[in-house]
Amino acid sequence: MSLKQQTWILTGASRGIGRAVALELAHAGANLVLGARNPQALEAVAQECRALGVQAKSVAGDAALDQTAQFLVKAAKVIGNFAGFIHNAGVLHPGPTLWELSEAQFDEVFGANVKAAFQLARYAYPNLIRRGGGVAVFVGSGAAKRNVAGWGAYGAAKAAEHYLAAQLALEEPRITCFVYSPGPVDTDMQRQGREAPGPIATMFQGFKEQGHLLSPEQSARALVRLLQTDPHRFHGKIATYNDA
Repeated sequence: MSLKQQTWILTGASRGIGRAVALELAHAGANLVLGARNPQALEAVAQECRALGVQAKSVAGDAALDQTAQFLVKAAKVIGNFAGFIHNAGVLHPGPTLWELSEAQFDEVFGANVKAAFQLARYAYPNLIRRGGGVAVFVGSGAAKRNVAGWGAYGAAKAAEHYLAAQLALEEPRITCFVYSPGPVDTDMQRQGREAPGPIATMFQGFKEQGHLLSPEQSARALVRLLQTDPHRFHGKIATYNDA
């Protein structure tokens, strides 16, 4: 389907995969509401998108907060032709064993990956249903299915996010909902993993040394291609980079 003049909400848009997806959507003619916690970096991405001839609004804040989620959806409604959202924001906090994480770190991981997903659905779904449908994409991870020492909270949060997406797909068939698994991508999160204490660093170092890392642009192009070519075939499922 054409994305031209559609309006999409994208979280985690200030860097990495999120920035690459924002620019790829803008190249496809989509208008954007961009969310992230760093206002300066976020606005810089919004300016890059506007330079490509589309509307782009930056909404800085934590998407796990009720007010931020409301602002994101309201901004999409103001632009018009609200088509869906991509929840890309995530926090890893790699290295410590699960019990060594602080309560604040644990809350941040679950807030970015799970609660923000809930808040977006909470406000976006009623609006998309009133329009007759839309698309909800949750950027997932292989960590949801694999136990590795040093990413316990992240893996648990991604498993919960995957379940949340499948539940939404079951409950509301009018909105195409799926998880996008982007593959190992060369981002700040990968760098954090390589520099983390403990054995998890070996795994992340291996991704880079063995040449397994995709660029953010490669992963973003794959996601946008999925959105342009019958995304409903992945409703309730996990789509991967290779599916594009």
